[in-house]
Amino acid sequence: MNTRVDPQDTGIPLAARPAQASRAVMVTASYAPDFERCRLLCETADRHVAGMAHHYILVEGRDVALFRRLETPRRTVVDERDILPRWLRPFDDPLSGFRRRIWLSLRTQPLRGWHVQQLRRIAIARHVAEEVLVFCDSDVAFLRPFDLSSFRRDGRTRLFRRDHDLFNEGLDGHVQQRIWSVNAAKLLGLASLEGVGHDYITTLIAWDRETVLAMCDHIERVNRRHWVAAVGAARKFSECMIYGRYVDEVIGGEGHFHDAEEFCNVLWYGKPMSDDEFRAFVAGMAPGQVAVGMQSFIGTDVARLRKLVLES
Repeated sequence: MNTRVDPQDTGIPLAARPAQASRAVMVTASYAPDFERCRLLCETADRHVAGMAHHYILVEGRDVALFRRLETPRRTVVDERDILPRWLRPFDDPLSGFRRRIWLSLRTQPLRGWHVQQLRRIAIARHVAEEVLVFCDSDVAFLRPFDLSSFRRDGRTRLFRRDHDLFNEGLDGHVQQRIWSVNAAKLLGLASLEGVGHDYITTLIAWDRETVLAMCDHIERVNRRHWVAAVGAARKFSECMIYGRYVDEVIGGEGHFHDAEEFCNVLWYGKPMSDDEFRAFVAGMAPGQVAVGMQSFIGTDVARLRKLVLES
């Protein structure tokens, strides 16, 4: 079956599928070292997630064959070469002993995989038909029922936002996030670089597809170059900050409503948990949380994680 996405098609991908009543798709950007985590995400999403028209997994070209094992009638693996410009190309990085990949072009800074995963999330909007893109990292596992219709209300799309949170000096990590926010403002041509300090970053969020397309057009008008070249001109960026500040400060929140509730309980930093610590982590989920996420670099054994997730 041909599951490649036609880069000239702004509607239905080439992976033919019946029309769905749902207007939301789930999008996951991943790579080979996270394959088993992504497999667990797919299994738990299939068990717990409703209202999902399709699930797209976005990977580098050399990882496509591996991830095709996860394809189903409602899940498609997308080769980044089909959605990103051909002038942005990955290579083995000799400075890392050829252990890491680096994406090079004459139009961007040298980019790492985590940069390009963000570009894929933006780029996929031009190649799907549904109204809502729900982004879920591959190190997430669903534990409770969840309906993607939660991201729509009265014809508007939910925008995750922690109001003025970047100005909270007591929170770790916000120095970096403030840099991302300032760079987003520069990219969007905003008069106020720091803005009002809203934070738009978490796991399991939604974007409006038409808004993403309009954002890319806006970036190209402001910067007079392809949006990928404009975003990739700075190595410190966050796609969530770019989208959030575009929605709030360029289009005045049109088509969106704000919400600070987090649907996923995430362990961002630390060391692998013991079994009892993991069970306590699950027990500590807020009432509205439906999934857990453990950053892959923490090093939790995936087989043990699978066992704990399936028993939760």
